[in-house]
Amino acid sequence: MGSRSLSGSKSFGEDDLDLEDSKVAKDREKISRFYRPGKIHNQALLSGLAYCISSCSMILVNKFVLSGYDFNAGISLMLYQNIVSVIIVTALSLLGVISTEPLTWKLIKVWLPVNVIFVGMLITSIFSLKYINVAMVTILKNVTNVITALGETYLFQKHHGNKVWAALFLMIISAISGGITDLSFHAVGYAWQIVNCFLTASYSLTLRRVMDTAKQLTKSGNLNEFSMVLLNNTLSLPLGILLVFAFNEVDYLSKTPLLRMPLFWLTMTSSGFLGLAISFTSMWFLHQTGATTYSLVGSLNKIPLSIAGILLFKVPTSLENFISILFGLLAGIFFAKAKMRERSQS
Repeated sequence: MGSRSLSGSKSFGEDDLDLEDSKVAKDREKISRFYRPGKIHNQALLSGLAYCISSCSMILVNKFVLSGYDFNAGISLMLYQNIVSVIIVTALSLLGVISTEPLTWKLIKVWLPVNVIFVGMLITSIFSLKYINVAMVTILKNVTNVITALGETYLFQKHHGNKVWAALFLMIISAISGGITDLSFHAVGYAWQIVNCFLTASYSLTLRRVMDTAKQLTKSGNLNEFSMVLLNNTLSLPLGILLVFAFNEVDYLSKTPLLRMPLFWLTMTSSGFLGLAISFTSMWFLHQTGATTYSLVGSLNKIPLSIAGILLFKVPTSLENFISILFGLLAGIFFAKAKMRERSQS
């Protein structure tokens, strides 16, 4: 579903550099039990490879479920993936493999508004992926960076350098030219993706403030990533169930023969595992490298993803559209490098 956020289970989350701050020493120690330098020689390379594979696989599997199987219950797909995440994280917490904060009522009330945005972000990503090819989704997601940068400027008075704004301008040009030359253009899919960009940017802009407040309501005084995964996905369940009935997906689910196919359930479950794998591999990769390397690899990761999306799903394309996609991917890399330089100078 695009790519999850680290504080979800995301797509959708390759561009939020501030999430490294949410890690605590306790989780570093727990991760190091599994990834000892003596056991694995090149930790950074292996963790980066695991992150890239899980991130790309998640989007491709979601696209396969929605388009390959022609599954028309995107909210149910999100709901099932979140249930899988909750079960796995809860089991790992009970076994003592990871540590999570108890979900108190005070914590839930503080986190609920950002969770509503989180659910909307996941659903709109799935809806857009149903109609738009993977390559164009990755390019249109660049618009999120533009909205986020504008939000940081006007809401938090954050200054961005000329190179960052130049990269954002190139992203806008690539998104417009990509849409114009897209042979499989679908207005509904593009509309959902634009809404997704605004919701993703809103999630990024509000997450830090909510996290700071939520930390004060925890027993440890911290809110690690595993706790955020559990909190986000648990709170999404009742809202997801409500939306399943609101969008009348129950009627569709009762009639579709897909739910009687074991292979379909296997594909659905694998998407849930992959969504959670993004969170774990992202944390591992951040632990081995840093936020700057993580951001750059996230941008580079879109190149093989776009190519794989075009080849695997046999997307009709033209030379102009391919150039627009490549232009957008390069703009994303330029943006990541500009942000890295900006951070190093601050």
